[in-house]
Amino acid sequence: MIRRGVDPDEITFTGLLSACSRSGMLQKGKCFFEYISRYKSNALRLQHYACMVDILGRCGKLDEAEELVRYMPVKANSMIWLALLSACRVHSNLKVAERAAKHILDLEPNCSAAYVLLSNIYASAGRWADVSRMRVKMKQGGLAKQPGSSWVVLRGKKHEFLSADRSHPLSERIYDKLDWLGKKLKEFGYVPDQKFALHDVEDEQKEEMLSFHSERLAIAFGLVSTVEGSTITVMKNLRVCGDCHSVIKLMSKIVGRKIVVRDSGRFHHFKNGICSCGDYW
Repeated sequence: MIRRGVDPDEITFTGLLSACSRSGMLQKGKCFFEYISRYKSNALRLQHYACMVDILGRCGKLDEAEELVRYMPVKANSMIWLALLSACRVHSNLKVAERAAKHILDLEPNCSAAYVLLSNIYASAGRWADVSRMRVKMKQGGLAKQPGSSWVVLRGKKHEFLSADRSHPLSERIYDKLDWLGKKLKEFGYVPDQKFALHDVEDEQKEEMLSFHSERLAIAFGLVSTVEGSTITVMKNLRVCGDCHSVIKLMSKIVGRKIVVRDSGRFHHFKNGICSCGDYW
């Protein structure tokens, strides 16, 4: 655009920085942000700072991301602090997470996303008393965590699943398929990542809870309801967890099928044990 004399606007820059964030292009993102700051400062908006915080945070540069937020020429909004808090969830950085969450709740006391993200980080760290404290605060504020759900549209009909859901007419076949897959997964060396089991229960129960996440139920439904070799497409309202991401990669290899999962952030195309996101999402 620049070479052809077309002037990029703020929307162009948002798309550019978002692409760098989704692709893990730290240095390119920094270069583009520096270009905007130096030559197009009149187009610089809060969303561009949020994108840059996301770029730094996803790459593990949490201190640098926090410093950027603190020294912005304008006051950061909750969207920017949420980008930092989300990165803390990925990298299990509790100290930065607590500071980010405080800023968010000072700006938006009823921001359920901040409570949920911080609670999940506490759970991953095994700090169950703090998890309980977050849940009490949410209850007192009348806030509710959005339940994770996944669905498959088959022949024009939507088949939706919640975690550990047994309400579907094909429930018995779905769970039989999951049991079979569970044995195959262990043969492939799968070990559950229990930091994604966000409840204070025994290890065996944590493993069972992970096994019945909504996206796994939806995939199992797709396997028992569609022809061999066809692509299974699953939609999910939340971000796919790290353990499920590892499992679905193995599933695609075990069953020899392409599995597409569209979560809240992007499309994941799983095939032959590999995901299109390169394990970066």
